[in-house]
Amino acid sequence: MNKLDYYYTIFYIRFTLKTLSLIYFFTFLLVLYVSFVLFRSIVEPAYAFFFRKPIYVHFYPYPKKLTKPQLKILESEFDFYQKLSPRLKKYFEHRVASFIEVYPFYGRDGLVITDQVKILIASTAIMLTFGMRTYLFTIIDKIIVYPDIYYSKSNDNYHKGEFNPRMKAIVFSWNHFLQGFEITNDNLNLGLHEFSHVLHFQGSLKKDTSATIFAVTYQEIMEQIKRPNNYKRLIESNYFRIYAYTNKFEFIAVILEHFFETPTQFKREFPELYEKVRSMINFSE
Repeated sequence: MNKLDYYYTIFYIRFTLKTLSLIYFFTFLLVLYVSFVLFRSIVEPAYAFFFRKPIYVHFYPYPKKLTKPQLKILESEFDFYQKLSPRLKKYFEHRVASFIEVYPFYGRDGLVITDQVKILIASTAIMLTFGMRTYLFTIIDKIIVYPDIYYSKSNDNYHKGEFNPRMKAIVFSWNHFLQGFEITNDNLNLGLHEFSHVLHFQGSLKKDTSATIFAVTYQEIMEQIKRPNNYKRLIESNYFRIYAYTNKFEFIAVILEHFFETPTQFKREFPELYEKVRSMINFSE
């Protein structure tokens, strides 16, 4: 073999190996893509249909961290976080940090946005969606906080809090938001109430597995509530405050307040409804 043939042979071998490597690489990508499509379109919907939950909830290759002062607030002022296992605390911290990173907070009427404001509001939202894989909201893009009751142009009235889909904002009176934490078993929690409206609206869009589960289970709950005997029992129990029966939007917000504030009583008085709510948000006890 002369030198020219030798170099040609070496070049051919290298070219063939590189070509095969590229073929294997793109084949791998194709298989990966097809597997992902099958997972999203067939496997997970089937799993969600039978088990009423997503295949997985938490997966964070690069989990975010809170600052030490922020973490101290979470550890000392948020009961839900305190009761979590060390592993779940890391997930919760990541989600709170992500929430704060995604949504800007705006103080009004002189209210200064502090770490306490950010942590408590973000943690309330994350608590509500902790059982869902998609835990951030696409229908809001800002948090607005007033020091107290404020005037809203949306309906020419004074508010303690509101979800304004047109402005893509959730708004709170900080004074009344904090009152929701002062008494943890009175079934009055402004943060939970307003974020429940956001979750309800988001769930109706059915853009992911968790939203679909929420929407389907919500419809099942409302169908059960429409039955005269069930509705009569709810009214006569005096467990849910009368405001819950204003409309279907307020009902779901109020029962989610009760679910987190007095779960033992809720489960005792309305065990079937409790299980539906637990399934609706994939809440693990």
